[in-house]
Amino acid sequence: MEQATINKQAKLSEHFTLGEMTKTSVRAENVPGEKEVENLRRLCRWLERLRRRWNERYGEGDEPLIVNSAYRSAEVNRLVGGVPTSNHLTGCAADIRVCGLEQLIRYATILLDISDESKEDFDELLLERNKAGRYWLHFAVRPSGNRRKVRMM
Repeated sequence: MEQATINKQAKLSEHFTLGEMTKTSVRAENVPGEKEVENLRRLCRWLERLRRRWNERYGEGDEPLIVNSAYRSAEVNRLVGGVPTSNHLTGCAADIRVCGLEQLIRYATILLDISDESKEDFDELLLERNKAGRYWLHFAVRPSGNRRKVRMM
């Protein structure tokens, strides 16, 4: 069976490519459909605002925002241990790398400010940590039905 391919260089926004938003560490097809790509574009608009505000307030000018995981096919999600209802499956979520607890809290605060100021809701803002003590920020925004779920895990 032939594997589907994507244009990894395709820009979803000024600083985010389709390749970056579909990268995975597991060996499985991870090709989004048109609906998922549109969701990724919406998500990237939020990520661009986060990146811009971070750099205006705390950054060294033009620091990148690094996405560890965004879109996941059902097989990729299963292989990485994601929940069956994950927003990653629809291209609505990204796990964002942070350099410690302080940056995690500042990113979350910026996203809450953006939501309040723009009157746009998000679905999930989860401050997460693994057993090894590494932090990341899970952020999701759906086309509709956003729950504004905020949690520290």
